Amino acid sequence: MSKNYYEVMKIRRSMYALTRETTIEKERIKEVVEHSLNYTPSAFNSQSGRVVVLFGDDHDKFWEITKNSLISSQPEDRHNDTAQKIDNFKHSFGTALFFEDYDVVEGLQNQFPKAKDNFPLWSYQSSGMLQYNVWTSLAAEGLGASLQHYNEAVEEEVKKHYNLPSKWKLMAQMPFGKPAQEPGEKEIIKAEDKMKVFGLN
Repeated sequence: MSKNYYEVMKIRRSMYALTRETTIEKERIKEVVEHSLNYTPSAFNSQSGRVVVLFGDDHDKFWEITKNSLISSQPEDRHNDTAQKIDNFKHSFGTALFFEDYDVVEGLQNQFPKAKDNFPLWSYQSSGMLQYNVWTSLAAEGLGASLQHYNEAVEEEVKKHYNLPSKWKLMAQMPFGKPAQEPGEKEIIKAEDKMKVFGLN
């Protein structure tokens, strides 16, 4: 990675115009995801995050499952728009599926009952950090991505098709690929409207 962390934070954007090309080898993408899994913070170092990386036909199949599931629950006049939207995600190089392992979460709830209600929240927070780390790391390698949430519509069929554990909870989906165009300018709210600092002087 040649760019520094602050530069990469700026170039990590939601990119929807992606191609089926990549800037790095599949093995490097695997390394990026593995590194994020190893070093993303989690409550009690539980490492409850799980990621499924899909390429080729497996990537295509996920988006076909998603499209069919959504269309089956929608009125017919929305089918074309839905199919076009999902086919746009399918027209990318690969997809990362983010899960949380609730065997781990529930184990911590049993081990620390006084903090029982906090563990699902901490799990969500850790998952968000994992998603950001993968996304930012892919951006550092020249890949674009976006974050999608078709969780409830596809979770059970996805776990069945890819033979995933029943206690894995689907959190998000991230199609990625070589960007087809640059994103527009990002509107930044003034810092003084978002941040307060005390004791600086």
